[in-house]
Amino acid sequence: MKFFYTLLFVLISTTLVAQDTYIHCGKLIDTKSGKILTERTIVVSGKKISKVEIGYTTGESDDNIIDLKDKTVMPGLIDMHVHIESESNPKAYLERYTSNEADVAYNSVGFAKTTLMAGFTTIRDLGGSGVNIALKKAIAQGKIDGPRIFTAGKSLATTGGHADPTNGSNKSLIGDPGPKDGVVNSVEDAKKAVRQRYKNGADLIKITATGGVLSVAKSSSNPQFTIEEIKAICKTAKDYGFHVAAHAHGDEGMQRAIIGGVKTIEHGTLMSTKTMDLMKKNRAYLVPTITAGKEVTEKAKIDGYYPAIIVPKALEIGPQIQDTFKKAYKRGVRIAFGTDAGVFKHGQNAKEFGYMVEAGMRPITAIQCATIVNAKVLNMTKELGQIAPDFFADIVAVNDDPTEEIKTMENVVFVMKNGKIYKQ
Repeated sequence: MKFFYTLLFVLISTTLVAQDTYIHCGKLIDTKSGKILTERTIVVSGKKISKVEIGYTTGESDDNIIDLKDKTVMPGLIDMHVHIESESNPKAYLERYTSNEADVAYNSVGFAKTTLMAGFTTIRDLGGSGVNIALKKAIAQGKIDGPRIFTAGKSLATTGGHADPTNGSNKSLIGDPGPKDGVVNSVEDAKKAVRQRYKNGADLIKITATGGVLSVAKSSSNPQFTIEEIKAICKTAKDYGFHVAAHAHGDEGMQRAIIGGVKTIEHGTLMSTKTMDLMKKNRAYLVPTITAGKEVTEKAKIDGYYPAIIVPKALEIGPQIQDTFKKAYKRGVRIAFGTDAGVFKHGQNAKEFGYMVEAGMRPITAIQCATIVNAKVLNMTKELGQIAPDFFADIVAVNDDPTEEIKTMENVVFVMKNGKIYKQ
C-alpha cells in the first residue's frame, strides 16, 4: 500500500510539472537600453518570463521550442488610445440609434481579436458605452481573445460637449444626462461622475477638455470644462487610484487640463510652445494619434461619409496633428504611443510608428514609446513593456529589423500574451 501511494505521488507530481517554452530570437529589442541584442533565448514559464539567456538554449525534452531566429522579437505593444467598441464607417452615426448594446458587444469581440493579432497585447480604451468594461472582464477571464484592457468606461463631458452622448439627437431623445451618463456641469457633478466610473468598474478617467472633430457639434477646440471641475475630477480620481486622460485640440482647454492635474493629453493639435513647456513642467504626456488625424482628413473628402457639421472640423484639425507632434517632441515633451484606433480600422495601429519616424523620431524611440513608456503611464513598469524575468510573457515578432525598416511593424508575425501563443 505504501508503494502504491508513493507511485501515485510521483505520477501526480510529474503531471503537475508545467512545460516551459524556449523562444529562440535572432534579434531581441531591449526596450530598457534601446539596444538590439542578438541570439537570445526567452524562457517562458506559465504566464511570465522566467529567464533571458545568451545563445540558443534548450530545456527538458518535453519543453516547447519556438524558432524565431530570422525574426526581430520585442515586448507586446501597448496602444494608449483605442475605442474598442466601435469602428468608423459611413453608417456609424445612424448605428447609434439602430444598434443595441448586444450589437456593440458582438462587434467589439472582433475588434479586440484584430487588435491582438496586430501585436497590441495591451490597450487603454478611452471611452465607449460601458460595453468596454464587460469586454475587459471577458478577456481577463479567458472567455474571448483580445488585448489586456485598461478602460475609462464612458468618457466625461459637459452638456453639449465632445462626449455628450445625446449630441445631434432629436429633441425627444436629448433629455438632461448627468454624472451617471458621464455629463458634468459642476464640481459636485465632477466628483460624482468619477465615483460612478469606479462603481462601474473602470480603470481610469477620460475627459473631453475641448471640443472634438467627430462629435455632432460646431467647435473642434473650445474649452469645455472649468479648471475647478478638472481639479475636482483629478483629485477624486487620485483618491480612487485612477489617472486622468484628456482629449484636447484647443490650447486653452489643454492648459486647464494640465494645470488641473491630468496625466496625458490626447491629440494636442493646437498646442502652443507655452503649453508644451507647461507639459514638461508638470511631467504630462502627449498621446499624438497621428494616424487618426490623417484618416479623418481623408474620410472627410468622401461625400456623405461624415455629417456635414464634421467635415470642416476634420479638414482643419486632421492635417495638423503630425506637425504638432514633431514640434512637441523636439521641444522635449514626453510622448506616449497612441493611435485612436476605432476612428480608423482596428488592426492598423502600427501605422503610427511610420508617422512618428517620418516626423523625426528614431525608430527605437517610437518602439520604446509603445512599450516601456506606456507601461510607466499605466503604472505597470514591473509587469509590461520589457522582455525580462518576472514580466508578463507578452511577446511579438516581426520579419525585419524595425530600426532599419519601420514599416515591418505593420506585419506582426508572432503574438504571445500571458504565455499563450495566438499567432505564429
